[in-house]
Amino acid sequence: MEGCIISNKSFTWRDLEHLIESPKPLRLSNLSKKAIKKSNQSLLKILRSDRVIYGVNTGFGKLSSVPIESKDLKKLQLNLVRSHAAGTGKPFDSGITRLTMALKILTWSKGYSGVRPKLVTLLLKMINHDILPVIPRQGSVGASGDLAPLSHVACSMIGEGMVYFNNRRISSMTAFKKAKITPIALEAKEGLSLINGTQLSTAIAIKALSEACKVLLTADIISAVSVEASLSTREVFKPAIHRLKKHKGQLVSAKNIYSLLDKSQIVESHKDCNKIQDPYCVRCIPHVHGASWEMFSNSEKIINNEINSVSDNPLIFPNGDVLSSGHFHAEPVAQALDALSIAMSEIGAISERRIHYFMKGADEQLPFFGAVNEGLESGFMLAHVTAASLASENKTLAHPASVDSISTSAGQEDIVSMAPWAGRSCLRIIDNVITILSIELLVASNINYRFHTNLKSGIGLQTLMDLMRQSKVLSKSDRIFSKDIKAVRDLIVTNKVFETVNKQTKISRV
Repeated sequence: MEGCIISNKSFTWRDLEHLIESPKPLRLSNLSKKAIKKSNQSLLKILRSDRVIYGVNTGFGKLSSVPIESKDLKKLQLNLVRSHAAGTGKPFDSGITRLTMALKILTWSKGYSGVRPKLVTLLLKMINHDILPVIPRQGSVGASGDLAPLSHVACSMIGEGMVYFNNRRISSMTAFKKAKITPIALEAKEGLSLINGTQLSTAIAIKALSEACKVLLTADIISAVSVEASLSTREVFKPAIHRLKKHKGQLVSAKNIYSLLDKSQIVESHKDCNKIQDPYCVRCIPHVHGASWEMFSNSEKIINNEINSVSDNPLIFPNGDVLSSGHFHAEPVAQALDALSIAMSEIGAISERRIHYFMKGADEQLPFFGAVNEGLESGFMLAHVTAASLASENKTLAHPASVDSISTSAGQEDIVSMAPWAGRSCLRIIDNVITILSIELLVASNINYRFHTNLKSGIGLQTLMDLMRQSKVLSKSDRIFSKDIKAVRDLIVTNKVFETVNKQTKISRV
């Protein structure tokens, strides 16, 4: 099984994406090992000099002015991770947990944290044995690091937390015994270094980017099916038109749709109609999808920067300087996720409008609700209601988390990012959008099947119609559509829609 080497190279979210689905072995490069060891030696030297170091021989937060005796330094770190393990709610899924652990190792590998190599080795062993801490999803404001979530990771490393191992939820001590791993006793600064940082927020962001990218690639495909089914024009997607707008995303989306509709008999069948313009939900697809692509690209850059950043505090520099910072503050991550939430919500919003267009018969070109027997049958009336409900949910969920703040830690942490909530709401939005797109594809492909029977779809879409037929989601009468929605959703989530189409017509991204 191919693994990943943690080194001083720059990583992207795609380099770590594989951890979402399955465990892959990680190891440190020799250069990273040296950097970690050197940083730890610097810390030990500083401790021997009796210098005051925040969180090492002082209390935390508002208690930073309280000195800690040398005999209590280990106890200080133990108390820290125990008291801060105050998360609540349903645990994060295994993918986000793996990413969180890997990102923690990545920030340590830069050599500015002062932790022992032994601590890093233990976390590596846990990843490689797929021993995953139980991390409650609520309890972080994304400011002094993801304190509560990361404290649950720390507690598992000292043998006091809960983990998932071999598909069972058990104590970390039990899992360690089974895997022949020894828990660790925390030394100076190690508890603080474990819980300071943006790793949980960034892990959520990586998953959000992964899912959002699938959505964006699929959205152009599904909207092209709707262009066909609604008897709309292909002409508005000509690249020559979109070159006049200086937005790369718009041009990419337009090219995708124009190519997908090449040689479509359905499009050709109404080229001489008297209709002058299609509604915005069709005509402006590139403008909305393109804007979302560009927002995705901007968020991607920010998250990639965060992946390669050091978010510890205080920082141990090679020259012996110990400098405090606010690098644990996840404001960049929060804003990137908020922007992505808005972008994804808009993909769902315009998709729902296209479904609505079908419900009213695409300006009297089709039967209402896509029903073969209007009145006797309701067609996709309630499938649209489902899409509308999800699109409305997204409008609320897309409210930026980063503009909210609440003072904590007796006012010491007086402005916070709320990045974890930004990430969790973003994932909910994306999940809703996938369902909305599933409904759009179900409706549009069924309209092609019901009313454009003898006409072939575009070169890029005919294989998709074949896939829908094979999936048995095409029908000419009312039925229980929830099953069909799930079946189509599975095709999107597993990337079958994209892969099927991409073999015929290459789908581009920004």
